[in-house]
Amino acid sequence: MKKILAILISSVFISSFAYAGQCPALLKQVDAKIATTKLAGDDLKAVKTLRDKGDADHKAGKHADSEKALQEALKKLG
Repeated sequence: MKKILAILISSVFISSFAYAGQCPALLKQVDAKIATTKLAGDDLKAVKTLRDKGDADHKAGKHADSEKALQEALKKLG
């Protein structure tokens, strides 16, 4: 029983670390698209705000929120 419990707990931690690893890759994608985008004004400001929110959420350990914000930024960038 202890062995099964240890495996379950380990799998939760491993999967959360793998999920957290997606945020930096998404940040790089957003940064690359911002550098080449033709968006301007309020649209670009909204994308940068989402990017900053995603970065802050990642640093705070809120990886689901981070991914959601970064995906929205990518969507706005096209």
